[in-house]
Amino acid sequence: MGIIPQAKPAITREKAEEILRAKGVTDAVALLAVRGYYRDTMGVPGANDIGIYDDALILVSPLFFGTYNANTDPSRLRAGVATLLPGLYRYRKGNHGISRPGGGYPALRPATRGEALPVARHGEGEGRSKRDGVAINIHRGSRGSTSSEGCQTVYPEQWGTFIAAVYSQMERFSQTEIPYLLVDFAG
Repeated sequence: MGIIPQAKPAITREKAEEILRAKGVTDAVALLAVRGYYRDTMGVPGANDIGIYDDALILVSPLFFGTYNANTDPSRLRAGVATLLPGLYRYRKGNHGISRPGGGYPALRPATRGEALPVARHGEGEGRSKRDGVAINIHRGSRGSTSSEGCQTVYPEQWGTFIAAVYSQMERFSQTEIPYLLVDFAG
């Protein structure tokens, strides 16, 4: 079994817009993530798998619609590792890996600096993140791993196209923030 599906998510614009509207998203440009999108065709049937790109990430704007293979779970479960809970969050442009030499690379970060997003910590149940300033970023994954300690990641061959489209659509519609709606697969 590979860690990437054979095709990009096939969700329609109409379905994505319906889900976003149902959750009150009215911004021109928005991101929708569907956890477990490939739950019956990758990994264990009927289960949300860890460490594979079995989730869908969809960019919707009046001028653009794109789907991407993504991961919304940590790469592996161990005590204290975070999994973002389903919900509506706001993100902004920012770098991932800012503590690395060169200051990282363009990605998406929570809109409120230092915001602790609601997570479930493996072995600890659900609740708010206990570490101030820990961001659940949206960033590039890798070929051999989803490269996530709780962040949301996009398969590397799709990352450049994804982040360029997000940034350009945000600029086109004068958005400094983009809503990110994470939902569980509904079947």
